[in-house]
Formats: sequence, structure tokens, C-alpha cells
Amino acid sequence: MVAADSATDGTARLRELMAAEVTAAQAWELFDSLPTVRVEEITTGRWRGAEVGTGHPWDGMLVETGWYGKQFDSADSVQPLLFSGPDGDVFAVDPRRVPLFLAGKVPVSALRPVRRSLGVLRPMLRTTTPRARLRNLEFRGKSSAAMIYDHLPIIDIFRRVDADTLLGVMDMRGLNEPYFFVLYRDR
Repeated sequence: MVAADSATDGTARLRELMAAEVTAAQAWELFDSLPTVRVEEITTGRWRGAEVGTGHPWDGMLVETGWYGKQFDSADSVQPLLFSGPDGDVFAVDPRRVPLFLAGKVPVSALRPVRRSLGVLRPMLRTTTPRARLRNLEFRGKSSAAMIYDHLPIIDIFRRVDADTLLGVMDMRGLNEPYFFVLYRDR
């Protein structure tokens, strides 16, 4: 009964967080209060993503460019970036081919043409090779599932909101502010 109440509480608190722009401190408060999740509990396939608006310079960037989410097939077979093309086709993108250095430097509205161009860009961006791994990692005093990019200094750390929802935070070398996102298990 406690676990169900805890999951319901986490889900309600996340819903409140997502309803309005909040501060990073408020997002950290929820993240730190959530239970951990183990790698073996999330390696079930595709997860749909959403952003948590905290005023981060990257807010809106991924969503505007067609970000769909992530794919966790096993601990060693992970696609960290899935995008949805104009035709609705979901495909994995090699993160090394995404110009992350533009994040926060160009207005989000300038990224709209990227989404419309995904059909043309897909052959240059697409990958079938896993580009990340999952490991249980200690972060902020708790050991939980984390996704480690193969070729970029990025680790995404996850906490359980409920059985089908994760709250994630991106830890990237050189990024001074946390970037929060949510993953929903595709069923």
C-alpha cells in the first residue's frame, strides 16, 4: 500500500511540476524525493519523452526538433536519442551528429525547420548501432539507473515516478544548469 501511495504522490507531484514552468530547485526537490529504479526494470524498449520546463536554455529545443524519446533494449543496447520524422516514423539518431553546441544559442523558433527537414536529414542522422549503455550509478546519494552516452560527456540519471514513468536529469560536462525530462514507457 505504501508503494502505491508513493507512486500516486510522485505522479501527482510530477503533473503539478509539468503544468507550469518551475525552478530547477523545485525539480531537484521532486527528483531527490523519488525512489530509485534499477536498470533491469527499464530495459523494456521504447520510452516517449517530454521536457520539464525549468527555464533551462535547452527548454523546447529537443521537442521542437522532433525528439521522441529513448530506446532501452538491454543494459548494453541503448539508443539515447529517438526522433519522429514528418511521416511519423520513429528512428534512432547518432548523438554525435546533433549540433548540441547550438542549444541555448539560437531561438527555439529557429529550430522548427529542422523538424520539417527530418525526412531529408534522416539518412545522415540515423544509426542502428547502440550509442549508450545503462548502468546503476550513485548520484545525489542514491544508486539508480543511469544512461551513459558512448561518445559524449553526458549521463542521464533516472528516478521512478511510477511503474511507467521516469524523471530524468541530464548531467553533461560543461552544462552548469540541470536539464530535466520525463520518460513514459510505450505500451
